[in-house]
Amino acid sequence: MTGLRRRQLGASGPEVSIIGLGAMGMSDLYGPADEAESIATLHAAIDAGVNLVDTADFYGSGHNEMLIGRVLRERRREELVISVKFGARRTPDGGFQAAPYDVSAAAVKDRLAYSLRRLGTDYVDIYRPSRLNPQVPVEETVGALLDMQQAGYIRHIGLSEVSADSIRRAAAVAPISDVQIEYSLLSRGPEATILPALRELGIGLTAYGVLSRGLLSGHWSADRELTGTDFRANSPRFQGEHLAANLRLVDALGRVAQRLGATTSQVAIAWVAAQGEQIVPLVGARRRDRLAESLAAADLTLDQETLDEIERAVPAGAASGQRYAAPMMDLLDSEK
Repeated sequence: MTGLRRRQLGASGPEVSIIGLGAMGMSDLYGPADEAESIATLHAAIDAGVNLVDTADFYGSGHNEMLIGRVLRERRREELVISVKFGARRTPDGGFQAAPYDVSAAAVKDRLAYSLRRLGTDYVDIYRPSRLNPQVPVEETVGALLDMQQAGYIRHIGLSEVSADSIRRAAAVAPISDVQIEYSLLSRGPEATILPALRELGIGLTAYGVLSRGLLSGHWSADRELTGTDFRANSPRFQGEHLAANLRLVDALGRVAQRLGATTSQVAIAWVAAQGEQIVPLVGARRRDRLAESLAAADLTLDQETLDEIERAVPAGAASGQRYAAPMMDLLDSEK
């Protein structure tokens, strides 16, 4: 699997592997992770041709960046396109401070300085606010990012979970490489206005949650217990009747996968990649076996007949429950 295809991430963005690796779960929010296995998985991903690795300064309160930094010391810097989000604030007990997100011009420079130190590098390939703050104009945030780009500390400017209107306002200030947003068979919201705006403006999309936090993996069971450190314990789609309804959709997708001789997760990942050449799915594999399964999706070609079959199995809007609890949904500019 050394020959992963590449895609251009928007008209102004870098060339990246057709599947990227989201590193959040190696440090945070999905329960305990094995650090040695996480490092081995990062190395395995790079060896397989993955060059896009996504993190955030608040994943594990800096732990995730330091983890990637350890791997980076053993690789050539140019092997990786590192995407970093900032803005969310943590508390010493591992919780999150209440919004608004800290995305002021001063915060851009301060948070970037710490990220560069933790990663052990002198530039970040893509730097982006994780969410917008309604009290801080997007133009102010992007203007500060442009300053950092012109100073050589970041190569590209990205956004995350933003509306079509915010995308247009940001793009009027500086070239935007990509927007990161949840996009999967169970989360089709971007298709209404966000994807058309990205296509019009030549901006890429990095899709996280392509397996809907594990629901679409084919490995989830109704009786799985979630610990208090796993945020899915409070996610509507993993509760009661919502979970039962969603697992019925996964079973239907699994039957399509079986006909294709693939796994459920491979079909779910391949479906996202098939939605446009400017779209790059991020997979959140924390183990080498899960990584290998996910990357095999790059070899899966879905013709129109199969895409139609997948649509019948998991129709747009069929997901039961919101993707986040109500307070978190209220913070999403992309849902406005």
